[in-house]
Amino acid sequence: MTTITSQRLGRGEVAVSSVPPLEPGDRLTRDEFERRYVAMPELKKAELIEGVVYISSPVRVRRHACPQAKIVGWLGNYEAKTPGVEVADNATARLDLDNEPQPDAMLYIAPELGGQVRITPDDYIESAPELVVEVASSTASYDLNTKLNVYRRSGVQEYIVWRVLDDAIDWFVLRGGLYEPQQPDERGLMRSQFFPGLWLDTIALLRGDLAATLRVLEEGLATPEHAAFAARLGGTGG
Repeated sequence: MTTITSQRLGRGEVAVSSVPPLEPGDRLTRDEFERRYVAMPELKKAELIEGVVYISSPVRVRRHACPQAKIVGWLGNYEAKTPGVEVADNATARLDLDNEPQPDAMLYIAPELGGQVRITPDDYIESAPELVVEVASSTASYDLNTKLNVYRRSGVQEYIVWRVLDDAIDWFVLRGGLYEPQQPDERGLMRSQFFPGLWLDTIALLRGDLAATLRVLEEGLATPEHAAFAARLGGTGG
């Protein structure tokens, strides 16, 4: 099977070319991966991980879409109170020549304020965002194996994986080139080491209580550490 694309040359002439489709397991260069991906507008999510193509299955509602929406809501509320950071949902990230994932969510400092990423002229993220979140089925997912190592090597400072079927959330912090797992405190809270005030009530989030999750986030946003961080980025912090 090939994907047929056409290009208008002028005077009514059309040049027709065939582009092979992306297939799971293909080993491609990043340029070839992007060429085939662009030629398949019906495809919603494909990733290049260590030079291998991964294509997502149709997305389930309660196993993926709802958890992802809650994560984006949590991060979006942090962005609203922290001018200078940005949230992206399902954006392609060009990490290196062999790795072009499409994380479920990411949080990064705007490049003009000294963040790790840059936005390319064709509107892609290049280099590693400071924080990445993936929604995974279980520990068997490649999010906690191959992709974890890619994010670690690329310099993603914090990596969160919501294992829906396991009813668990993993939060890794990059220290000395290695990911160290965080443990929730007695309240079930975990706190970002890179983004001051980004607090997560894991118990509330796992039971689907977004309102309680956001109440705890508001506690973090009210701390002096968050106010100082927002001020450094040029915002008001509130």
